[in-house]
Amino acid sequence: MNLAISQSNYIPWKGYFDCINSVDEFILYDDMQYTRRDWRNRNKIKTREGAQWLSIPVDVKGKYFQKISETTINDPSWAETHWRTIIHNYNKAPYFNDYKDIFEKLYMANTDTLLSRVNYNFLSAICSILGIKTKLLWSGDFELVEGKTERLLDLCKKRNATKYISAPAAKAYMEESLFEKEGIAVEYMDYSGYPEYRQMHGDFDHAVSVIDLIFNEGPDATKYMKSFHAGTTTE
Repeated sequence: MNLAISQSNYIPWKGYFDCINSVDEFILYDDMQYTRRDWRNRNKIKTREGAQWLSIPVDVKGKYFQKISETTINDPSWAETHWRTIIHNYNKAPYFNDYKDIFEKLYMANTDTLLSRVNYNFLSAICSILGIKTKLLWSGDFELVEGKTERLLDLCKKRNATKYISAPAAKAYMEESLFEKEGIAVEYMDYSGYPEYRQMHGDFDHAVSVIDLIFNEGPDATKYMKSFHAGTTTE
């Protein structure tokens, strides 16, 4: 059984969904500390003026160890603002009208005040659009042990995982020997070599929200994602 563990992100890029699609179960690691100016509450879209951040306004309690799962949204008008911005910049995209109702409901019917829940709602809906069947779990549903690598390893053992798939940035701290002792293989996502797709508004940009890919390529979106083509995702 393949497992990945990562903090929830707001409308993340295609690589995040490639990671989800590469595993049987994906644990949303929202018991970790909320970090400012990160991907938890914001992401980028393409506009006529260049890449633009869409940021969900949240309460941050100074230096207090605030979990992502505890982070609250402090302005309910964010959803309407984001949706209007998306309409303004994507209403002429080839497949915008095909997915308009799905995203409009996510934004305009949102009543959640916890960032984690908002992220989960978008992640679940986008997985459905892309045909990803991976089970999404919460780290808060498990008793967590101490230690960066030890905690990840323990979650793998609790889920009977035989392979742990991680983002490449984790190489800097991952103690792979601990996984080896438990007979759990470790692989890292390979985010290089993505093909370009039709994209509006200037030079091509891979590092934007997956909604850009969905609105521009529709049912062909997965042709431009590596996990849907065997042997091209991990290293």
